[in-house]
Amino acid sequence: MDYPRRIVCLTDETTETLYMLGEEARIVGVSGFSTRPPEVRNKPRISSFRDANVDAVIALKPDLVLTFSDVQAEITKQLVLQGLNVLNFNQRSVSGILEMIAVLSRIVEKAREGEAIIQILRSGLAEIAALAERFPRRPTVYFEEWHDPLISGIGWVDELIEIAGGTVIFPELRVCAKSKDRVVDSLEVVRRNPEVIFASWCGMKVNFDEMLSRPGWDSIRGLRDGNFFEVPSSIILQPGPAALTDGVRFLHAKLVQVAGVRDAGAMDHTPKGITPLL
Repeated sequence: MDYPRRIVCLTDETTETLYMLGEEARIVGVSGFSTRPPEVRNKPRISSFRDANVDAVIALKPDLVLTFSDVQAEITKQLVLQGLNVLNFNQRSVSGILEMIAVLSRIVEKAREGEAIIQILRSGLAEIAALAERFPRRPTVYFEEWHDPLISGIGWVDELIEIAGGTVIFPELRVCAKSKDRVVDSLEVVRRNPEVIFASWCGMKVNFDEMLSRPGWDSIRGLRDGNFFEVPSSIILQPGPAALTDGVRFLHAKLVQVAGVRDAGAMDHTPKGITPLL
């Protein structure tokens, strides 16, 4: 059986997964937003998240292009019409992320190695969840994915917040895959009054002064008490290994502070077997 030898990855999570599998030599082109691991910066960059240089992709002569979600549907269509093999992943949950790793591992003839990675990731998440069980209380959390309009966290983000020890304030929106379906009313955030605010505006620095200027937001406990944190988008908005390692650890470390855990040192450590790729 032939396996793809020249792969173009148009999102960071598939790139990171191939590096973890030791198959980075197969990668011939990446997204301009790829940052994990640092060595990926040496790969040719031929796309943004929403747009790709189709001619540049074709010139790389890939036997497989990896894309993500409806956001890259037009890119996927253009490349398919050019006769390229394209696989569009669409994971929106923790289980979906693990399934992506399993599928990609099989594609590059590394099924056993992929399963080992999945087991390590599962173990790390379970360890953090067990630590969070020791919280005296679970702080309420608002995660802001975008600011205009206000968009709450996508499915895997909500799951990771709960694993890390928090309680999301818009659990009913978790099943909404599209961002337009996760738009929330500013005053409803005020009404639900979260104790913690996490924000990650993809490609843009979070402006907490702008948050404070919103009507009524100066009364929100998270802002009033200083429990607001920017999460790097590279470790939380990429549905891959980064979110299940560095992302969930970041959330957990901040929630430890807010929950009033006395033995914080025991809470803030790297789960066994997981090595950050930053």
